[in-house]
Amino acid sequence: MSLFLISLAVLIGGYFIYGALVERVLGTDPKREMPAYTRRDDIDYMPLPTWRVFLIQFLNIAGLGPIFGAIMGVMYGPAAFLWIVLGTIFAGAVHDFVSGVISVRAGGASLPEIVGYELGNGIKQVMRVFAVLLLVLVAAVFVIQPANLLAGLTPETMDATFWIAAIFIYYMLATLLPIDKVIGGLYPVFGFALLFMAAGIMGVLILGDVTIPHGITDGFHSRFTSGEHPVFPMMMVSIACGAISGFHATQSPMMARCLKNEKLARPVFYGAMVTEGVVALIWAAAAIAFTGGYDQLNEYIAANGSGAAGKLVNDISMGWLGKVGGLLAVLGVIVAPITTGDTALRSARLMGADMLSFDQKKIWKRLALSLPIFAATFALMQMDFLVLWRYFAWCNQTLATFTLWACSVYLARHAKWWWITALPASFMTFVVSTYILYAPSPEGFGLSRAVSLGCGALIAAALSTLFLTYVRRLHDGAPTREYLY
Repeated sequence: MSLFLISLAVLIGGYFIYGALVERVLGTDPKREMPAYTRRDDIDYMPLPTWRVFLIQFLNIAGLGPIFGAIMGVMYGPAAFLWIVLGTIFAGAVHDFVSGVISVRAGGASLPEIVGYELGNGIKQVMRVFAVLLLVLVAAVFVIQPANLLAGLTPETMDATFWIAAIFIYYMLATLLPIDKVIGGLYPVFGFALLFMAAGIMGVLILGDVTIPHGITDGFHSRFTSGEHPVFPMMMVSIACGAISGFHATQSPMMARCLKNEKLARPVFYGAMVTEGVVALIWAAAAIAFTGGYDQLNEYIAANGSGAAGKLVNDISMGWLGKVGGLLAVLGVIVAPITTGDTALRSARLMGADMLSFDQKKIWKRLALSLPIFAATFALMQMDFLVLWRYFAWCNQTLATFTLWACSVYLARHAKWWWITALPASFMTFVVSTYILYAPSPEGFGLSRAVSLGCGALIAAALSTLFLTYVRRLHDGAPTREYLY
């Protein structure tokens, strides 16, 4: 219990202390003109109430990642709690906050355009393809699990296939209609369900007769029985959305187009990520407490296969909160991925519009961009869920790495404390490089851990050296290309 409470306190404290430091570095300006007003089109650009912007941002990023990722990731032992806390404060929330502010200052530009401004046109083209692929993966991943959960709560005639079709139709509407219609209208209701779920489970953890085994005295090694799951780098990829996630930077521009004042960026972007970290902490602690320990959780996962995380969510919710409370909790877990999938496809449409300079005022133009995205999502849904999740996880963290380097270049150009993003960028470069080399085929190259670690360190060192060289050239007054912001 002590590890959970300390982690919770440090995470919340991080918002007020480190979050304020990052805000000071960025120099947010309450007088800055906001794209919600300067580019208003009442489709994607429009001012929305701050509470609604926060809820949309939180629900966008909170999908299954901080729930399923934390449940599976807690098998890495007490190191999982440290990664959720430190990763959120020093990497994930900084990543979301800085990229969100840059988007505001670039007129609500999408992530590939931001990265292209900072890292060059070649990287921009790669990022355009990479980011859209990730968003389509997200939408595909976040249809299957909620459909399965809904099928378990409804009559047999409403099976998983029925719910997949229903969710996909909702995705299409949310992608095409103005943001204040479906997304802005339903998110307050969805937000209540998700926050009720988190508060209810946390209440049982703190006030109930519950023991949270922490296992610190046994060390910070992985608790998986297989030796294929070392803490580094596997944990940093498994627990993504609860610590740092590149997907978030694809969502921040959507809310950058609706924010009324730049001073609201910290509660919306940094604050939503900290809230997601809290959700991840809650489910990591709940998983280990409900099953009784790492060995028991490992047996539970082995017995239930690919559906283990979803079944455990249902068992915990119904077991601890009763039928009514448990139903609301399960609905919260169903809502979370659905409200991520819909905005993932919307973000993919916006990226396509930015890439092609294609106005989105008319519905037929939105539909023309969306149909290929819908088709690709449906095709990916035919793949095995676990395979999809593994590819999503690595793509997600790689995108975060690109974003952090782009943020570092932005800060260096503006003579700000670039180390707040360059340090996590270097670390995440080490993580994703090592992971792809070490992970077994077909998702990785299946090299030995020693070789993977060595090569990953060299790649991280090379990119860090390249960045530092760029910073020195800036200090020496070397000419740089023109920027839009």
